[in-house]
Amino acid sequence: MRLLKTVVLNSEKDTGNLAREYAAILRNGDCVVLNGELGVGKTFFVKRLVECFGIARSSSPSFALVNVYEGDKIINHFDFYRIKSDEELFDIGYNEYIGDTDSITLIEWGNLFPDVLPEKRIEMNFTFNPDLSRTVEILG
Repeated sequence: MRLLKTVVLNSEKDTGNLAREYAAILRNGDCVVLNGELGVGKTFFVKRLVECFGIARSSSPSFALVNVYEGDKIINHFDFYRIKSDEELFDIGYNEYIGDTDSITLIEWGNLFPDVLPEKRIEMNFTFNPDLSRTVEILG
């Protein structure tokens, strides 16, 4: 994967702006993988992104493992944090979701299972900065 862009997020507004930028270019069949420490803003980014598609309520699928939201687009939202094996992913139908060309798939903590990620994807790596801003490296 190659580095497409590096962005520093100084506020929730900046995160919302980045989400709107990507909502404008995402198409059905696309996959976005979000990596980073707990609390770095992955789920907040997802919340702002899905709002752009008319989806008012979203939440981290940490316990459900996958949430499906329906608005202007269908969004499959995975959280790999509590997944213990590839088999567990396949048991919940991961292959069907990831191959769905009628929806957009968002995956938090994708770095935990890199072997199951689609080759064609956007990857966003969030990191904390000493001043509490975040840096996001975007690869594609």
